[in-house]
Amino acid sequence: MPGPLAGVKVLEFEAIGPGPFAGMLLADMGADVLLVDRPAASDLGLKRERWMDVMLRGRRSVTLDLKSKDAAGAALELVSRADALIEGFRPGVMERLGIGPEACLKANPKLVYGRMTGWGQDGPLAPRAGHDINYIALAGVLHAFGRKGEAPVPPLNLVGDFGGGGMLLGFGIACALLHAHATGQGQVVDAAMVEGASLLAAMFSGLLAAGRWSEERGANILDTGAPWYDCDETGDGKHVAIGAIEAKFFEELVQRLQLSGLPPQNDRARWPEMRAAFARTFMQKTRDEWVKVFEGSDACFAPVLTFSEARRHPHNLARHGYVSVARLEQPAPAPRYSATPAEVRRMPPERGAGGRAALADWGFAPAEIDRLRKAGLGTTD
Repeated sequence: MPGPLAGVKVLEFEAIGPGPFAGMLLADMGADVLLVDRPAASDLGLKRERWMDVMLRGRRSVTLDLKSKDAAGAALELVSRADALIEGFRPGVMERLGIGPEACLKANPKLVYGRMTGWGQDGPLAPRAGHDINYIALAGVLHAFGRKGEAPVPPLNLVGDFGGGGMLLGFGIACALLHAHATGQGQVVDAAMVEGASLLAAMFSGLLAAGRWSEERGANILDTGAPWYDCDETGDGKHVAIGAIEAKFFEELVQRLQLSGLPPQNDRARWPEMRAAFARTFMQKTRDEWVKVFEGSDACFAPVLTFSEARRHPHNLARHGYVSVARLEQPAPAPRYSATPAEVRRMPPERGAGGRAALADWGFAPAEIDRLRKAGLGTTD
């Protein structure tokens, strides 16, 4: 059965990071995402074989040199058949290419025009370069990651690029599609990673206002300050994760560890003493031996697995949490739907692969496809 976005046509312009992630989310949900690739690969910072670029799964591709004479006209013809568009250039670039929001919405008033940047479409930093680490730094989020007395630790590029960037853009496009379907009115979705990262940390605004959060790293319950919400090393040099916040879960943790004489759970002055007791105890067994000790427990315990180990964990296997596409194991689409299951429909396309068939599916007649190809739109089928 088709996914919940079946029938939605999305035009995505080649980029890196959050733009492709948003396109992947929409493609996983059944949208027909047509990727407008550069005619040849350029150095976008990450070099790998195309089929390994997991975030490009589910697409078909056409190629187009956006700087060529007829590119804008060809792109606008594609726009006229699309429901949504994804672009990740710096502010002003699409306008200079002749395919900015004004031109596209004139060609297709129902279009949802999704824009992905780090700093947003305006503001003092809008034209400046940056990466995830910079956006989450300015959002106040990076400052919170790290241990007491140590420098901030970048949390990979999950918070800016993917959570606060691509996922927020995908959500924004889905919301705007509902509005367009109801009213016939398209609009621009301005997704900025600095704002998305800030939004992900919304809970901490309330805690800070209530005096329940210290801006000193490693001094709070959720930032490694509490010994019962942290990672501990095991006897084999691996780690386990403990999140026993509630009193009943903490009691079960202590019971499973067979510890006695510990200070009260929330006696902050004695947290170092408790942390030392946990550290000594967890070093007495291997990680997998502790897994057996905590089996069936509500102590909020989990082994810290590598990406490769996670694919083999019994829970993830039972939930079919990973799929194999072109012999490459990768996360399955999420979330789950009872009536319109999501799925990975295609492997990442080579440049131009499947483009002619996609154009036909989008309603272009053979003569129109030939005209687009003469205008510089490339396909390999």
